[in-house]
Amino acid sequence: MAKVVWSNGIDYVSGALNKVKKGGQHDHEKMLLGTHRKAATTSNHCNHVYLREKPVRTTPLKPKEVAIRQRFQAVQAMVRARKEDLTKVTQDQIDFLAQKDLANGKRTMKAYLWLVCGREYDEAQD
Repeated sequence: MAKVVWSNGIDYVSGALNKVKKGGQHDHEKMLLGTHRKAATTSNHCNHVYLREKPVRTTPLKPKEVAIRQRFQAVQAMVRARKEDLTKVTQDQIDFLAQKDLANGKRTMKAYLWLVCGREYDEAQD
């Protein structure tokens, strides 16, 4: 932990100053995190900077995790294809507006398409 004094005009910084980036030309292994303490105290050192290591998974994926990832990829592809399918766009818009104001209705078209495509995927897997 380090005590930090920012430049004139900057009282505090709260959040990631850089994030862990996986892959690509600029692969960052560490994250620089700035925090600002809001709790009352007698100390006037309230800005801190932490260096966090990139998390590394030490255990193999469980079958349930693999299934979840496969479902996500499949449903994502289905949503992308359905958004571009002109034969379904009009009916999807009508169905979306019909359920939007219900208690458990989806508020965005994207969320609605994820719900519909997720149900289709689950029914196909059963």
